[in-house]
Amino acid sequence: MADQISVLFVCLGNICRSTMAEGVFQSLARKAPYKDLVGNIDSCGTGGYHIGDGPDNRTMSTLENHGITDYVHYARKVDASDFDKFDYIFAMDRSNLEDLQHLQRRKQGSKAKLMLFGEYSGSLKVEIIKDPYYGGRQGFEKAYEQATRFSINFLKEVFPDLQPQL
Repeated sequence: MADQISVLFVCLGNICRSTMAEGVFQSLARKAPYKDLVGNIDSCGTGGYHIGDGPDNRTMSTLENHGITDYVHYARKVDASDFDKFDYIFAMDRSNLEDLQHLQRRKQGSKAKLMLFGEYSGSLKVEIIKDPYYGGRQGFEKAYEQATRFSINFLKEVFPDLQPQL
């Protein structure tokens, strides 16, 4: 479908936060009323530390604990072509955003709207999704909660006339 939106989630290594956001967003966007309105959904990292690796096992177990059992992804690094492939590119924190802005400046005329995912926090305060990699399970649960809330708010804003079936 030509008028579908496409979304890319970006963190540092592409095994924790961006994969959590991608998994959550896919689970919402692949259901009615959004399933025909959202096309390409992906995630990547600004660093190439984990290229080819699957998501962190704590990301996967958190998704599975919340009923998301069909998520599959292999880490990749952001590419300049992503700025033309995606309508929205969401950074998980300000450092990721700065790295992406630097890349986007070299890709003049790209179509992607680049922003912090936490701009969809639902309050006036922009939130970041903190990297849970070096912490415990609680950080992954917090990332899941934020990714869910931000995804719902984003979908409501982009498709205001539709009611999600959660």
